Amino acid sequence: MREGSRQLRRLALAAVFAAAGSIATAYAETSPACGTPTALNDGWTIASPESVGLDSERLCMIAARMKETDANIHAVVIVRHGKLVFEQYFAGPDERWLVAGWFDHDATTRHDMRSASKSVISLLVGIAIDRKLIASAEEPVVKFFPEYAAVKSPGWDQVTIRHLLRMSSGIQWDENRGWNDPKTDEPHLAGEADPVRYILSKPIAAPPDTVWTYNGGGTELLGNILETVTGKPLEAFAREALFGPLGISDWEWMKYGNGKVASAIGLRARPRDAAKIGQMVLNRGAWDGKQIVSSEWIEQSVRPRYQAIGYFSGIMFYGQQWWLGRSFAREREVKWIAAQGSGGQRLFIVPDRDLVVMTNSGRYFQPRQGDGALDMMANFILPSVRD
Repeated sequence: MREGSRQLRRLALAAVFAAAGSIATAYAETSPACGTPTALNDGWTIASPESVGLDSERLCMIAARMKETDANIHAVVIVRHGKLVFEQYFAGPDERWLVAGWFDHDATTRHDMRSASKSVISLLVGIAIDRKLIASAEEPVVKFFPEYAAVKSPGWDQVTIRHLLRMSSGIQWDENRGWNDPKTDEPHLAGEADPVRYILSKPIAAPPDTVWTYNGGGTELLGNILETVTGKPLEAFAREALFGPLGISDWEWMKYGNGKVASAIGLRARPRDAAKIGQMVLNRGAWDGKQIVSSEWIEQSVRPRYQAIGYFSGIMFYGQQWWLGRSFAREREVKWIAAQGSGGQRLFIVPDRDLVVMTNSGRYFQPRQGDGALDMMANFILPSVRD
């Protein structure tokens, strides 16, 4: 997004914080007492934490901890053994795409997923490959953009879909600078009239498969490839191929000011619907007895491929638009898979515990964005597992 609008949104969000005082004094839970899930007839089987081997008293300590640490958590959703057993929502400062303010949150509230959208793009690419719309992940990227042959930089012919998925393409790309820095690349996805041209004109700074560099531009290309091979807008393919089969109907995929769909950051969804995506991944691509994404694609996507340096909190690895990390609880290391987005959006999948956790937060442009989610996992949710 352009720096001017970005700065205005930062100032607006700062004003919301100032008006409300600290989160510790204004934190307000808006969900039923102590995490009892709301019955919405949306495909979830609802159960108590104890019925699936979780300690509800431990989980009931989450709200006080989030208030104490000013985490600005908006939602906590917990699923175990395929059942929705806990959800809490909190009012607080948020930035809903272009609108900053103080918002209530509940079980029917859509929330920005930000870069967790990238993991959904990976699932959609897998479905397209399953359907033979894309021959394989080894297809060269430039095959899908012949109209840009004259602008692509040398080296692009060796870049494949797999390289984009793993962020190992070698594209000269930097999202780790301030928005005023002319060398930062992400604002061009929103500010360029033709962001594909901008991406393909970027130099290949390293041979593919040699270095990992966080790259939202590659995900934007994947979204464009999906539209090309399906002949549909990204939203239409996502609805037909993924969200419809999961029973997710209340969602939106936002567009930039230039009218281009924000493939890498634009998904907005209800937290308990996002948890369905996590449960499907935990089930190796299946939901309600139906295979939505092949188990082979899920296995390839969540296998660690690279060390992820300098992004989010903790020591993590990267698969195919999915993160792999770990928590430490009750003197044991617990591995998890995650979709992660700016501001503290976290979808955790914990195969060894048959557990899915979705958290949303509003800590955009602030330090410790994901600490609230990691705190919950290590000190409350994972220790609550009794069997």
